[in-house]
Amino acid sequence: MTARAPSGDLDAFREQVRRWCRENIPADWRTTQTGASDAEFVRFQQDWFQRLRVAGYAVPHWPAAWGGGMPVDRQIVLYQELAAHDAPRLVLAFVGIHHAAATLLAAGTEAQRRVHLPAILDGEIWAQGFSEPGAGSDLAALRTAARRDGDHWVVTGQKVWVSGARFADRCLLLARTDPHAPPRRGISYFLLDMRSPGVEVRPIRQATGESHFCEVFLDRVRVPDGDLIGAPNEGWQIAQRTLGAERGLTMLELAERLGNAGLRRLVELACRPTPAGRAVDDPVVADRLARLDIEITGLRALCRDIVERHEAGTAGPADASVVKLYYSELLQRATDFGAELAGPAGHTALAAPRSGSWESGAWVLDFVGSWEWTIPGGTSEIQRTIIAERGLGLPREQARHGAGPSGRAATGGPRP
Repeated sequence: MTARAPSGDLDAFREQVRRWCRENIPADWRTTQTGASDAEFVRFQQDWFQRLRVAGYAVPHWPAAWGGGMPVDRQIVLYQELAAHDAPRLVLAFVGIHHAAATLLAAGTEAQRRVHLPAILDGEIWAQGFSEPGAGSDLAALRTAARRDGDHWVVTGQKVWVSGARFADRCLLLARTDPHAPPRRGISYFLLDMRSPGVEVRPIRQATGESHFCEVFLDRVRVPDGDLIGAPNEGWQIAQRTLGAERGLTMLELAERLGNAGLRRLVELACRPTPAGRAVDDPVVADRLARLDIEITGLRALCRDIVERHEAGTAGPADASVVKLYYSELLQRATDFGAELAGPAGHTALAAPRSGSWESGAWVLDFVGSWEWTIPGGTSEIQRTIIAERGLGLPREQARHGAGPSGRAATGGPRP
């Protein structure tokens, strides 16, 4: 467990981060990123990542040898202040600094770490290729196949809901390498070069108008044996570590953003003068704002508690599912209320900054986008099953495919 710094040290660090935020967060980023082209979006994201990297704030959760090593209590302060100052989010770097890094550190070879971790720090963009048509929340049902051919693997199949794939340089890829093994034991984990011949990316236009998710088609793609993570047929176990990297501090950051910019925008919306008077003067509106404030306060406390217990080695087996379920459904309630407060005029606000979070103030888009959170990374139904079986010790449902809780595994590409 990391020793807790004296409060004076944390106070000094908080002031340091505040000063850095005032000097480095682009004041007009929300304006410039609204309607930004793909090229402008990528350029802005990579520039913002490098600003954070120079300050030591980009990968604080990584080991010190790779540019991290920040104590957990300081990481909490860092995310609190970035949220309070409405900093842009690391949208394109998310999979690389969390999922790819966690995978490499947990199961990669030293040679793989030396190649890919510095590349991530230099701005290499990663995607996650887990879900497939017919194998979204059921990882054990995936059909993308890889067969060995000398010192390469030949991969053929299709992935779907791959976040940011059209910008990605690399992809975390799961493929079936032993069709005769039990479903969980015949999957291998690869690091796919997205520029390889045979890789085709097709963006999926979403209800919000953006194309964050993509389909990826793989036609006899050759993957070097050196890009296999772990041993053949051990991909299931490695994937569980990858999926777990999305929780903890990443959820704490999102909770802090919901509690800062999100709640602040709701209050501002309720307090604006209208011909019918301020909405906040309606007791029903005031009560709903108060309830959301209480719920968000609880979420922030829950996230901090889970992070601290994880660091102490006392985290529970269902903690990640609890916080993911709580956040995703609370986000829906908050954005739904924002769309209701905004009224008919709010339905014409159909543009949001590309480097922001889900509480941009374009409330209809925010509400539609919030529903993504109850699907990727394991649906709400699966999270409840995990909480029941792993957290509460209730009897397991009859397994299908020999997979995880109720035969399912929480998959689905994350929407960072």
